[in-house]
Amino acid sequence: MKILVIEDEVKTASTLKKGLEENGFVADVVENGEDGSHLAYTGQYDVIILDVMLPGRDGWTIMADLRRRSVQTPVLFLTARDAVHDRVKGLELGADDYLVKPFAFSELLARIRSILRRGAVARKAPILKVADLEIDLHRHRATRAGRSLELTPKEFLMLSLLMRRAGDALSRSLIAEQVWDINFDCDSNVVDVHMRRLRSKVDDPYGSKLIHTVRGIGYVLEKRA
Repeated sequence: MKILVIEDEVKTASTLKKGLEENGFVADVVENGEDGSHLAYTGQYDVIILDVMLPGRDGWTIMADLRRRSVQTPVLFLTARDAVHDRVKGLELGADDYLVKPFAFSELLARIRSILRRGAVARKAPILKVADLEIDLHRHRATRAGRSLELTPKEFLMLSLLMRRAGDALSRSLIAEQVWDINFDCDSNVVDVHMRRLRSKVDDPYGSKLIHTVRGIGYVLEKRA
């Protein structure tokens, strides 16, 4: 799942990106309101974490503009503005939650997961299944034939992507973009390295293989006869 962080405090932004990625999310960070507004409107994100006091364009304006354009991506305000009227304003503009700085990362994470449970992503498919392979997106758990798979956060993201797009051949650059970063170096073999590790856990112990190489393109996850 992808999260957009619009935060101008460098240390806070870095902490958020690191913490989110350690917990299995892909995080894009921008440090000004103009770029944040553009990505929020054009990008495909599951949640947006939005500061209020930003250079270029403030969070109130970004929030109001998104809802005016019918962009319904869940938004969590993360700001030092702690007055009651500020919290009310943020929620009335259409935000899904409001958290005041300083904050505990564990609370932020819990609120993000709560938003996802309530949101469209949760309603669509909290559990994905292909053959005897199953993943629970909320609990970050994967099983095959009823046995738990011990996956790293990146491996879980890769598997989630493959299962969401089961049957589609996904290019290495698309996988890199979704799992690592939009500016990922496509010449790197990091996708192949991580895919080998994922296969060793998902497929090697079982007779029926689900992850297949598509020559010249990338990988596909599907059940084959």
